[in-house]
Amino acid sequence: MANAQDFNTVLKDMMGSFPVDTSAMENAFKSTATLNEKLAGVALEAAEKNSEISSKWTKNTLSKLADMSKAKTEPADYAKAMTDFASAQAEVAAENMAAYAEVAKKVQMETVELMLSAGKSASEDATAAMKKATDEVSTAAKKASATK
Repeated sequence: MANAQDFNTVLKDMMGSFPVDTSAMENAFKSTATLNEKLAGVALEAAEKNSEISSKWTKNTLSKLADMSKAKTEPADYAKAMTDFASAQAEVAAENMAAYAEVAKKVQMETVELMLSAGKSASEDATAAMKKATDEVSTAAKKASATK
């Protein structure tokens, strides 16, 4: 009668023939963490600049409101003050929207540069890891065929 083969030993031997290198995963994790740090830096810088624009806009608006709220001698002066305020606000709004657009454009450019750099780095890392894995598998296969 045939003896049953112990598959645990076979699988253990087979897995031992193919060593696993975790350095590729560690490098990928480090690369991802570095990319996330840079992206967070870009986002935080943009938030800071947007906050500065917003604060400046608010101060400007409050200043203009203070001028507009002063007592006038003639009723027509109130209409003029309101018209001046609306005109100044339209001008300031256009300037601030352009400033926000510049911040967004800078964020977009920096993000694209970071993603391109990360893609290039990931491609190089993947190529090196695949070459190393191929070399290790070839070596293991040669050793396995030589022992037969």
